Amino acid sequence: MSKPAKVRPAYRCTECGWETTKWVGRCGECQAWGSVAETAAPTMRTAASPVTTPAVPIGQVSVKDSQFRTSGVPELDRVLGGGLVPGAAILLAGEPGVGKSTLLLEVAAQTARVRTRTLYVTGEESASQVRLRADRTGGVHDELYLAAETDLGAVLTHIEQVRPTLLVIDSVQTIGASGIEGVPGGVTQVKEVAAALIRVAKTRNITTVLVGHVTKDGSIAGPRVLEHLVDVVLHFEGDRNSRFRMVRAMKNRFGPVDEVGCFDLSSEGIRAVTDPTGLFVEHHSSQVPGTCVAVMMEGRRPMLAEVQALVTPSPLERPRRTTSGIDGSRVAMILAVLQQHAGIRLHQHDVFGSTVGGARITEPAADLAIAIAIASSTSGLAPPKGIVAMGEIGLAGELRRVRDLPQRLAEAARLGFRMAIVPSEPGAPDSPNGRNVDGMHVLDVSTVFSALRAVQVLNGDGPGRAPLDS
Repeated sequence: MSKPAKVRPAYRCTECGWETTKWVGRCGECQAWGSVAETAAPTMRTAASPVTTPAVPIGQVSVKDSQFRTSGVPELDRVLGGGLVPGAAILLAGEPGVGKSTLLLEVAAQTARVRTRTLYVTGEESASQVRLRADRTGGVHDELYLAAETDLGAVLTHIEQVRPTLLVIDSVQTIGASGIEGVPGGVTQVKEVAAALIRVAKTRNITTVLVGHVTKDGSIAGPRVLEHLVDVVLHFEGDRNSRFRMVRAMKNRFGPVDEVGCFDLSSEGIRAVTDPTGLFVEHHSSQVPGTCVAVMMEGRRPMLAEVQALVTPSPLERPRRTTSGIDGSRVAMILAVLQQHAGIRLHQHDVFGSTVGGARITEPAADLAIAIAIASSTSGLAPPKGIVAMGEIGLAGELRRVRDLPQRLAEAARLGFRMAIVPSEPGAPDSPNGRNVDGMHVLDVSTVFSALRAVQVLNGDGPGRAPLDS
């Protein structure tokens, strides 16, 4: 019989679970002050025990029980790689009020609609509150079972009685396990609750979706081991001032991690947005100065977003540089490149940059569209109607190639754009006459100056603009 080893005092962070052999005032992992407390955890030598199922050659393992099943929400299936997998553990995290509960109630309702038993356990709301939301969104079905519980033992009892195919826990931080130290939501409690639920999911082949909270910096609350335990980690994000929501896969053992799903959240519930480009592009009756359309890649999906710029004389000693939906540091770099390599001097002008519809542009492929919008607003000359621009700008004024260029051009052509400015191949000369790709007239340019000349937004007498030959 194995004897327990000598218990030695240890210290553990109550916020993230980091352990150390001596007390410190600040956690070395999450940098929280006063969260390190003493704990004693005896260590034991584990003896061999009987196995539950014998090991077999991998070729003899059946895959019939792990086939994808649609969730009833096509955009979510797209992110998951095909749908819900029996026995999979999915963690859905997001800020409060972003729509996590509404999305999962819709998934549960769609699953129950095809006569598949579903159990929705809520620890944050009462059963009547969830029922009211289900009435508003049309999610009342006989196969959708609802329980309001915060005790892990009671949740396991509900699973035994209902025997669902899909289990939704909203949220894992509100469920507590009796006999385990800490309060619900603490590191030890979250680890024990998640491990117990995932163990049931694997043994009974139940697809389990856990709702997780996030911290103030946007990361998933609780121990990092929670993300390692589950099979899929999804992040639900969106602006509070916009109805547009996106689900992004951060980890996926059954599919790609570069997919996103788009949704529209309203009082009637949540619905999938299969073509979100119209939300981010304003349709003007005539082309106006200071606007240009960029083509972004959200995962493997091309999306068009309109960039708007406004350049005005500044009465301040230090002109303002204000952005919304665009990285301010990228705009500052682009302004420096325009001044050095295109002669556009804006040291006495305020520059405002924004996107339409609350889109957030993070990839460098939108640099050229931002530069065209700024130059257009400076000169007062509008770029040609129906033009898109894509390309990364280097500090030497050169344009760099972007990934998935054929997919971006195809999406722009599908939406009716007829002209595109793209970076040329390395070492290749500019093509002033352009070429035709999918019905689009594509101009290949090598520098930002050539691109601005191609779209005719430069002149020698515009406000804040020095002559090109100066």
